[in-house]
Amino acid sequence: MAKFRYWKLTIEEMEKVDHDEDKVLNWDIKCSKEPEEDAIFFGVFLYKAGTPHDYESKQGITYYYNNIERNDLPPITKSLKKKFGGNEYEKGERIFLVDSKEIYAAKDIAKLAKELQEEFTINPIITIELHDTTQEKLKEWGYPEAKLLPIPT
Repeated sequence: MAKFRYWKLTIEEMEKVDHDEDKVLNWDIKCSKEPEEDAIFFGVFLYKAGTPHDYESKQGITYYYNNIERNDLPPITKSLKKKFGGNEYEKGERIFLVDSKEIYAAKDIAKLAKELQEEFTINPIITIELHDTTQEKLKEWGYPEAKLLPIPT
């Protein structure tokens, strides 16, 4: 079966979706600060198969950051750790919460995006990738067709 990626989803669009959690491969919430042209953002993400790290995969929530001062990172880490737990591990511009709680339900992802928006005054954009399903099923689940980004096979 094919893979399907939806991108630039809003919190409201994600709140309307009700998918089979087993079909989710990964999701990402890009959290941008204004003005967008300054490219100040962090992104919270989760890969079901684990986040690649060197030659192994680490399970759990991870976030990356760009143009953010180091002293601005602890509140992000603390917030995510409070919600999901996990053991903190840093590599480059990524912070892993190894073995943290994992979420795959659309409503949980939307809730996290909303909490990040309120806590850090950011604009969240959600991307999600699913597999082993059909476009008809995705429509039934409530995904907006206009936000489907085909993945070449």
